[in-house]
Amino acid sequence: MADTERITDIGPPHYEQFLPPVIKANYGKWKYHEQLRTGVLKHVSETGDSVITVRAGGSRLMSIQKIRMICDLADKYCDGHLRFTSRHNIEFMFTDESKVDALIADLKSIGHPVGGTGPGITSIVHTQGWIHCHSAATDASGIVKAVMDGVIQHFENSDLPAKCRIALACCLNMCGAVHCSDIAILGIHRRPPATNHEILPKQCEIPNVVASCPTAAIKPAEVNGKKSVEIDEDRCMFCANCYTVCPALPLNNALNDGVSLWVGGKVSNARHEPMFSKLAVPYIENNPPRWPEVVEAIINIVDVWKDNARKYERIGEWIERIGWPKFFQMTGIEFEKVHIDDFKHAGLTYKRSTHLTY
Repeated sequence: MADTERITDIGPPHYEQFLPPVIKANYGKWKYHEQLRTGVLKHVSETGDSVITVRAGGSRLMSIQKIRMICDLADKYCDGHLRFTSRHNIEFMFTDESKVDALIADLKSIGHPVGGTGPGITSIVHTQGWIHCHSAATDASGIVKAVMDGVIQHFENSDLPAKCRIALACCLNMCGAVHCSDIAILGIHRRPPATNHEILPKQCEIPNVVASCPTAAIKPAEVNGKKSVEIDEDRCMFCANCYTVCPALPLNNALNDGVSLWVGGKVSNARHEPMFSKLAVPYIENNPPRWPEVVEAIINIVDVWKDNARKYERIGEWIERIGWPKFFQMTGIEFEKVHIDDFKHAGLTYKRSTHLTY
């Protein structure tokens, strides 16, 4: 039995078992690729073999029934092979180019548009949101669905100056890596944890609560004759570390939680070194289920960038060329004092790129 087929209990099986035969036979031999249409790619190997990839928009949360539908399409068109990308797209890979139109029609019949390649918007990568995360300041799946409905034409068509990556993180811990996205949707808390002094000493170990705070905003205290903690609100950065170890310190606040929008980040090293996102819209209140204010703000930024950027110019590169004052003027976003970066540990002399050289 080959090593790649051996069953073990020390980790996942080797990925080669799941590669389509044409991919496995030409691994490391691909010569070039081209985009036949938006969402359809063709890779050509040194051997003369080629593989067609059809990329369909997916979602992070799917029912078992939907996954079975997708698997049925993979069986029908791709000999059972498919892959999910890190941005929740579904890619079907096969060798017969004549299958493309039929597959696209079947995908659309079950609600999955084809696109996300070339100079356009691909699926939004996002975190858990209210559905699962205990520290979420906003929803994830709901906003992502609403925003993608608003920009779907840029997913299905390569009609933008360059690619645009949108990401969402439901709190500033940012497990969605939104700090390097063209447009980032970031859930924010605006009030410190509400301390329940009555149950805290019964549920929580106070030394652990104090140690959990990365900014030393929590210290032991005695309240109404009981051991508890007090929080220095000026030091709190709303990370929810304390709530993670102590349920008597809830951070969620329906009246004050919301989202902020950040722009200009990118991981790509083409034309310009990687960049971090910077604040554009400081606060938009949560307005489920469709978050119209968030959708409108993102469509506005995309439209202004599309109409004024040069070819291949990402949002951050465009802003750097025209300057931030003109960006605020052209988009109509109000400049506020919170846009001024006065954080004492991140002065203007610090390098703000993810690209480091020594």
